[in-house]
Amino acid sequence: MTAERPRSARSDAPVTQAMFRKVMGRFATGVTVVTTSVCGEAFGMTANAFLAGSLSPPLCAISIARAAKMHLHLEAAGCFGVSFLSEEQAHLSQHFAGRKVAGVAPMFRNLGGIPVLAGGVGAVAAEIVHMAECGDHTLFIGRITALEAAEHRPLLFYAGRYATLDREQRFEDLGRHSFW
Repeated sequence: MTAERPRSARSDAPVTQAMFRKVMGRFATGVTVVTTSVCGEAFGMTANAFLAGSLSPPLCAISIARAAKMHLHLEAAGCFGVSFLSEEQAHLSQHFAGRKVAGVAPMFRNLGGIPVLAGGVGAVAAEIVHMAECGDHTLFIGRITALEAAEHRPLLFYAGRYATLDREQRFEDLGRHSFW
């Protein structure tokens, strides 16, 4: 007896930029601000294309459009910081996305010699060890040189909107049948 292949709600429509954005927007992400410093001046941009790459060695990756000003800054600096924003920091996300908010003055501080934002749920400092072209973006892979975590609630992004956690379930509460 052969198993019947499951049916999917698959569309053979071409992949458009609008559909790409809609579908990728269904993946809930944390909101981050990528930062670096060139000639003593701090630069930042809002991004949600961040991922943990490797535990050993500790690596992470960010995806930055080649047309973005930040791309040139990252190449020049050779390092980056990633600040994971808290739910109280949506105004900073807007600011670093190019939508200047009146009265917003970002507070930078150094983590391992790299500027990061104060008040988030966590931050990473990394030295760029590899760059890989990825369509109209570049993946910057960084060796993590410093880390920190804080006890704030994270700012999330889903379907083109900010979101926050309204319920938490700890892994240890999942019991024996968890997927881990």
